[in-house]
Order: sequence, then structure tokens, then C-alpha cells
Amino acid sequence: MERWVNVSRLDLFPPTLAEAHARIAAVRPSDYARTRNALDGAVTGLSPYITHGYIDLPEVAAGVGTNHRIDPQHKLMFELGWREFFRHVWQHRGNAILSSLHVGPLPDNNYSRELPLDVREARTGVPAIDTAVHTLYATGYLHNHARMWLASYLVHLRRVHWRAGADWLYAHLLDGDLASNHLSWQWVAGTFSHKPYLFNADNVARYAPAAWHSTGSVIDTSYEALDEIARGGRLPAVRPSGDGVEEPALHHRPPEAMRAVRADIAFVADRDVWLIHPWALREPPPDLPTDALRVSICAAEFHDAWAWSDKRWDFVGTRMAALSPHCWHDSAAAICNALRGARSVHSVDDPHLDAAIRPLTANSPPRHLFAEIERPCSSFSKWWKYASDTR
Repeated sequence: MERWVNVSRLDLFPPTLAEAHARIAAVRPSDYARTRNALDGAVTGLSPYITHGYIDLPEVAAGVGTNHRIDPQHKLMFELGWREFFRHVWQHRGNAILSSLHVGPLPDNNYSRELPLDVREARTGVPAIDTAVHTLYATGYLHNHARMWLASYLVHLRRVHWRAGADWLYAHLLDGDLASNHLSWQWVAGTFSHKPYLFNADNVARYAPAAWHSTGSVIDTSYEALDEIARGGRLPAVRPSGDGVEEPALHHRPPEAMRAVRADIAFVADRDVWLIHPWALREPPPDLPTDALRVSICAAEFHDAWAWSDKRWDFVGTRMAALSPHCWHDSAAAICNALRGARSVHSVDDPHLDAAIRPLTANSPPRHLFAEIERPCSSFSKWWKYASDTR
């Protein structure tokens, strides 16, 4: 079996603030609006930096706006809105986003909870799927269209439960955000939308380079036929082909290179602390006390539940090391116990951060690009109506 190591871990997404700012400066909104659906289109490539808090959405909008006029209804703003919408749903639904929000085309028990080996090894015989898996493993990234194709194929043509696919994809993505990732899978599955998302070979040919084209494969059929399968029709035969690729290893703890240690009560006692966590990798605020300690944390409970690839650990760990030489990997209880002895603890809030740690910090709330909507909105269109009207 071939081991796919075509792209260096940090080549495509250098883990620096300078790179994030350079990408903001490089955004061309008109090109984005015209070509964003194509796999080789002018997408921003900012999502890993946004997910891990190098930058936030208001900074993206302001940075792009210095060189280009962007109407609030521009496609770029619309797509940035999806991220805030997913966070809005997470805020109101909590961990319910990790279960089906409503019944999809079929009951949950009709779907397998195991990801097929031929999918994991990129040898399904469907070029669009196999190339997507190769790309995911090699880069830690997929264009949104490719993510939707991969999810649709797994859920509707292989009848794999969306949660199994979402957990797998999350583990390998540099930009894996539990709200954006898992709710997107639910949208494709039809458990967070009114109908299943389907695609076929014609759709791939329209938006993807030739290597992705899938003429003659199981997706080379009509939408009517695909819809029938999604709603319980006979599944197409699986014809795996090729040698495949080895899935990269996943890890539940920081690599040795991060030199993470246990939480140290004495180290932070009576000190002002700037708490760095994987979703707050920005520079500290200018009003932070000059002698404040910078401490990075990786809460064991989160990573016990959600393993990451080497690429993602590198992307996070390299930036953490640039911000502070001090990194803790310990239980949330141990981290909390240590932080209680500090004079003050400051950080940026994020729902990924352990619920026990969040109340101990004088958190800067995450900045919103759109108005916060207090009423729960179950659809993007409803949320967008309120958010864009009051921005």
C-alpha cells in the first residue's frame, strides 16, 4: 500500500500570523464570487487560521475592505456568515449538534456507524472520492465542494451515518470546527435541512479538474436515481480499485516536540496569565500587563475525545511555541486548580474550550462580524435575514 506523503505538513498552510495577514491581503472579492465553487477557484484559504484564532471574521472583513468595497450582501460576506450561523446553532443547541437534529431521509438505525475501509484507503473506484481522500490526507484541507461530495457519497450512496463521516473528516482537517464540520454533514445528510444534498458526475466535471472526473462510476447517473437511493433504494455495487493509501495516524495528545508538561500551580501563583489555547492563537491584547505570563494549554478531555492528525498538531503546536515556551497538557481539573492561584487569567473565549476552564478566565468574548441573534434560528436563511438586516 502506498503511503501518501506528497505535501509537507506546513507547506500549504504556514502556521504564522504573517501568512494569515498575507492571505487576507490577497483576497479578491470579485474573483471569489465568480469562481469560489470551482476546486481551483479563488478561495481565501483562511479557514485554518480562523478556526484556530490567529484571526477572526471582523479582521478578515476589515482587512479585505481596506482594498475592496464589499457590500454586506456580497458572496464573501454571505459565506463568512455561514460560520457565524453554525456557531449560533451550537450556542443554542449545545452538544445536540453531535446527534441528528431531526430525522433525515431514513431513520438513524438504517445507517452504518463504521467508515468503509475502501473509503479510508481512497480506493472506492470513484475518482472524485478517492482524489478527495488523497488530498485530505496530503494537505489537511479540502475545498468545500469536495467536502460536500465526500459527505454525500458516504451518507447516501454507502449509507454510512453522517456522524461517523464527520468525526473522521474532523480529525484530519486543519480547520476542523465542531459546529461548521458536523452541522455541514447534517445539512448534507438531511438531518439539518429539508432534503439530502446530492451530486453526480456532471457536477464534478463542471467544478473540478480532470483528475476528479468520474464518468462511468456509480455517481454517473441522474439526480432522480440518486434521490431514490438516498430514500432507501437499492445501493449501487461497490467496486474498489487501486492500491489505496494509508490513513495518517491520529493522536490524542501533543507530540513530544511541543514539550508539554503537567499544570504547575507554583509557576502561575500570584501572576497575571495570558492563556493560550488551540482556538486562540492570536497575539495578546496591548493592554495586557507587561510581565504577564503566557501559558498554552491542551485540555486532556477534549483531545481524548477528538484526536488530531500530525498536520493539525504541527499547525497548532508551532504557533503555540511562537507565542509561549510554556505548554500544559493536563486534565481540565488540574488546569483549573493551577489557574485558581493566579492573580488574573485572561484569554479569548471559545466553545471548544472546556466548560470548567472558561469561568476562571476574564475572557474576551469572541468578536462577531454580524449582529448576535438571540432567538434560535434553525435555518441559515432565517438567521441571515436577521443578521444581515441588523449588521
